[in-house]
Parts: sequence; structure tokens; C-alpha cells
Amino acid sequence: MKYSPGLLENLYRTMLTIRQAEESLVEPINNGTIRCPVHLYSGQEAIAAGFCANLNQKDYLFGNHRSHGHYLAKGGDLKKMIAEIYCKETGCAKGRGGSMHLISVENGVMGIVPIVAGTISLAVGAAMAAKVRKDKRVAVSFFGDGATGEGVLYESLNFASVYKLPVIFVCENNLYSTHMAIGKIRHKNHIADIAGPFGVKSFHCDGNNVLKVYEVSKKAVEHCRSGKGPVFIEFLTYRMRGHVGPDDNIQGTHTEIRPLKEVEKWKKRDPISNFSDYLIKKKVLTREKIKNIINQINNEVHDAHTFARESKRPPANEVLKYVFQ
Repeated sequence: MKYSPGLLENLYRTMLTIRQAEESLVEPINNGTIRCPVHLYSGQEAIAAGFCANLNQKDYLFGNHRSHGHYLAKGGDLKKMIAEIYCKETGCAKGRGGSMHLISVENGVMGIVPIVAGTISLAVGAAMAAKVRKDKRVAVSFFGDGATGEGVLYESLNFASVYKLPVIFVCENNLYSTHMAIGKIRHKNHIADIAGPFGVKSFHCDGNNVLKVYEVSKKAVEHCRSGKGPVFIEFLTYRMRGHVGPDDNIQGTHTEIRPLKEVEKWKKRDPISNFSDYLIKKKVLTREKIKNIINQINNEVHDAHTFARESKRPPANEVLKYVFQ
């Protein structure tokens, strides 16, 4: 597959924006400035960037507790996201939701919810609506490997298959459910196989290679838009930060949660540094151009934090505003 220089640069910019935004949250989390739970997406950026590059603005996206990357890749506003994480009135959910409740309806980000597997059925419902309206929209549900232990996933796969709905089930398998290695909770670590009994087309893909993600996602989106029914994709990846917060006892000398050799192995597969090398080798970008992009994004992230810190918190007397009662 041939890629335009514009597409390649945009993929790089999206991944780098997600990484810089995530890493910028580490210090304010550690010093207590940010007080809501924050699940960082560092290490998994290729999935959000490569997948969302195949979606249009009106396509539906539903996320989970680790969805900053999905929100940004789908067109969500960086300043509004950072402000929301600071729980400020200028946030995308008016400061009421925090890190795990991002939304950008104008960009198709219909809801990000921390309940494990909580948005899978919502994506199926959105896909049903799209089919009834015949508007060619695709609905996407992003979830982690832990969600594959929830019954709603299997009910949703069956329903979507029966009605041939344009929905894509995207499992980001980062090998850990909270702090438990996948080998301790699954008999087989090939999650894509679960789609077979429901007659759902499935893919198993390297989630740290943004071009492979892009290619597989393109096939999945085209499959849905053509009315052929749902798709299940398992992206194999690895998060480089803790389950919630920056530290998972892997940034220091403690390795009781994850083996040091495993961590070092995955660091060598970093999606951004490897893609940067690829772009230089293919002469799409120069080292100087990459340096300029890094500086530009750093400034955007810095401005977003300044915007968030200077924004007001929601008034205490409006604690129930926007709450369904």
C-alpha cells in the first residue's frame, strides 16, 4: 500500500500529540494538582492514530477508562481535554467528568465511560441507528482485554452479527488487566478467535505498528460501510505507564508487577520512535522537521495546561447541573 506524505506526517503528529499530552500529566498527577483518576495511554498511541485516520467526523466512537488517545485522534479538543482532567468548567464535560468521561459529540465521540465493557452495547445501538437511517456511519467501541470477560461483549457480538450492523469491536490487548498478566486469566491469548462462533470477521494485528493498524482498520471500515456486518479487531500492544496513574512499579527498581525484561523488550517496540526512524529512512521527514514538530506540539500541550490552570472550577451550587435525575 502506498501512503501519501501528508498521511504519514499526520499519523506521526497524532501519535506524538497523544504521547506528549499523556506524559505532561505525570507531574501534576504526582504533585496532587490533578486529583481525579487518570489512566495514561502512553505506548498504545499507534492504535488510536492509525484507526481513527480511517474514520470521518460523523462516525461514532465509544471509549473506555483509557481513552485520551481515542478522543484526540477523533478530533477532540486538546485544551478541553486537559481542562476536563483538571476538573475545570472549560472542560469538554464542564469539569464534571474528569479523565474517564470525555465527550465531543461534534466529532462523533459519543461517550467515554470507565465501566468495563460499558460502552460496547452503546456502540451496537449507534450502529443499529446508522443502519436504520442508511447514513453509512460506522460505530466503533474501544475496550481492553479485561472487557473480554464481560458477558455484554458476547451478547453484542451476536446481536450485531444477526442484524449485520456497521460496528467495529476494537480490543486493545496490552497484556494486563489492571495488574494481572493475561496468561493468568485467559486459557488462550488470542482474543480475536472469540468472534468466530458469531460469524464476525476478525483480525489480529500488531498494535505498535501504525501502518499495520491503518491498513487493518481501513479494511474493517470498508467492510462495515459496504453493509457486510460487524468486525472484531485485536490489537496487540503494551502500556508503558501504570494501570491508573504514572507508576506501575516499573518506572523504578521494583519489578514485582511486570518483569523488567518484558518492559525493556516493549520499549524497543515503541510505536513513535520506530515510526520516526521509518519516516527519516523514507525521507518523508528530516530530523530538523521532526524536531520542529516536537517543539510545536510541546507548545500546544503547554498552552493547554496553562488554559486549564487558569480556568474556573464549576460552582459548588451547581453540583447537580447536567446530572440526570
